[in-house]
Amino acid sequence: MAILGALIKGIIDISDKVIPESNPIEEQQEVLEKLLKKAKNTQFGKYYGFEAILESENPGKTFAEEVPFFDYNSINEEWWSKMHEGEEDVTWPGLPHYFALSSGTTGKSSKRIPVTDEMIDAIRTAGIKQVGALAHFDLEADFFEKEIMMLGSSTDLQKRDGHEEGEISGISASNIPFWFRGYYKPGEDIAKIEDWDERVQHIAEKAEEWDIGALSGIPSWIELMLEKVIEHHNLKNIHEIWPNLQVYTSGGVAFQPYEKSFNALLGKPITVIDTYLASEGFIAFQARPETDAMKLVTDNGIYFEFVPMNPDYINEDGSIVQDAPVIGLADVEEDKDYILIISTVSGAWRYLIGDTIAFTDKARAEIKITGRTKFFLNTVGSQLSVNKMEAAVQELEEQFDIKIPEFTIAAKRNPEDDEFYHYWYLGTETSASNEELADALDKSLQEANKNYGVARSKALKGVIVNTVKPEIFYEWSGANKKKGGQVKMEKVMNEEKFAEWEAFVKEYAGS
Repeated sequence: MAILGALIKGIIDISDKVIPESNPIEEQQEVLEKLLKKAKNTQFGKYYGFEAILESENPGKTFAEEVPFFDYNSINEEWWSKMHEGEEDVTWPGLPHYFALSSGTTGKSSKRIPVTDEMIDAIRTAGIKQVGALAHFDLEADFFEKEIMMLGSSTDLQKRDGHEEGEISGISASNIPFWFRGYYKPGEDIAKIEDWDERVQHIAEKAEEWDIGALSGIPSWIELMLEKVIEHHNLKNIHEIWPNLQVYTSGGVAFQPYEKSFNALLGKPITVIDTYLASEGFIAFQARPETDAMKLVTDNGIYFEFVPMNPDYINEDGSIVQDAPVIGLADVEEDKDYILIISTVSGAWRYLIGDTIAFTDKARAEIKITGRTKFFLNTVGSQLSVNKMEAAVQELEEQFDIKIPEFTIAAKRNPEDDEFYHYWYLGTETSASNEELADALDKSLQEANKNYGVARSKALKGVIVNTVKPEIFYEWSGANKKKGGQVKMEKVMNEEKFAEWEAFVKEYAGS
């Protein structure tokens, strides 16, 4: 009998029953007040009058009126850059001990996002809340005695000017609680290996020594790791070596596009739990098995605001126009797309994280990620969000019985007729012709999106599809990353980036 597992499961079950029902709206009001009080004497807090905002009749409304929207470029240029020169109390008291490196989706240099001790605590607390939510899932007691493979970026953080830098997954893994280390795989030594291929090779070699019950990481990189383990041990599927694997906690990107290729690596179904951990904080996690929506972490260091998704509110560079309307959690509507704005215990204020979300259950504050502001394609009025693109790609998978774990798209003029086309690259192995795939994609999008249909009758001339091997996408990510970390593949590219991509594909095919 799994005595320890039964004990842990019992504690989780009891904790879930005794925790009072949350009130997300009240929790958000409290979080905003705590943030403003903590930061009122910082340079940022004094400049924007946090003391007066706290004393106002409606702090949420006043906060939105007095503090402008920021994206990374604007807040870094005006405020965060001061921290790199040693200035304290800039947007949060003191100096952060960590900076999360994020490659973002545009630009050649990494973003350096402050991660304070309070944020480390908030991420850890949210993680514990997610573990507590496992009480709602039908998991046997012995699951809680199995090991967890957390595949993130290297935990060998780089020391720089009195702080440490690395990706958020590496920072989080380097700060795991002492009591969890016995469950954590691949272990500290392997996790510190910076080169991705070397790290995965070590995992493959050690795999048979571990009893993995859960996986955690970005889908594409988890897939690559599983494929390596299967290949190294000459297996049919991953359950031949990890028979007790029951749970996969996805994060970083939507899991649905990877579902078919991921399941092909399994010997039996497992429970998939979505998580929304960004460089800026632990945003949300799936708390119930009857939905794949995620619950916003409304009581733990992040204040949320929402801008209705409208192309008119987005500048060409993906930032938000300053007069865009914004609402709080109390006034959102279900099944409507919003641009997510956050203020955090790391000193991000009214910060555009870059994602769009929709509420599936307002009372529970449950959401789904619907796309990225920079992954919103509207060059010729097509108004395509990533979720619409992904739904169309899933239809292709079903129609042609193929797997398409990766894709990218750009809108540009065809030099032959000077007309605008949508150029798609699909990562797949298929005998279907590019013309068949293009026709099916086009029809699916016209049926699902009225604006796309209008665009196709006017400025958007057609669709052009090219298929490439999925690994080219991973090679592209690795080449841009320069080291074995995790990077989000651009679903939508501008023409300059797309030209680089096409040159890369051509070079890869010729090598």
